Amino acid sequence: MVAVGIYALDQISKFFVVANMAEGEVVRVLGGVLHWHFVRNPGAAFSLASGSTWIFSIIAAAVVVFIVWFARRIRSRTWGLVFGLLLGGVLGNLTDRLLREPSFGEGHVVDFISTPWMIPAIYNVADMAIVISMVIFMILTIRGIGLDGQRVVETPKSTAPQSDASQADASQPHEAKPETGNTP
Repeated sequence: MVAVGIYALDQISKFFVVANMAEGEVVRVLGGVLHWHFVRNPGAAFSLASGSTWIFSIIAAAVVVFIVWFARRIRSRTWGLVFGLLLGGVLGNLTDRLLREPSFGEGHVVDFISTPWMIPAIYNVADMAIVISMVIFMILTIRGIGLDGQRVVETPKSTAPQSDASQADASQPHEAKPETGNTP
């Protein structure tokens, strides 16, 4: 459900930008805090590798297939949120790469959100969803939360090497031996 919502919000917002703004146009929304700045991005973040758009299309399609295949393992709402945000964001940008100009698989992604005070980038709803999913992913991973929502607890292991005999002795219960009276 998260993926569908992100995908819809991304595509609807891009539709309105393309329909109502000229490419390169900047509209100040909140003074110097938030601008709409319509650009078409042929590459990755910061327009890197702009000549390799088709590679990003293939990678995005592979990510979508992986998420759909992997989704049945998820038992946690929080992990579901991570993968839902990621799926919706990747699908949003993949749709642009597949269906927008200049051609199938090489389309340019519509970017329009600019926060010049924070980062010198122009991005879109899909990009925000992907970044948020990665932040939550890192938090869950650092906290040791598994796909089932439970914290993974590792048992401490001894760092001192043990011989086979001492390991066998440690696993066997010890019986008290009677003293024979011959104490040194």
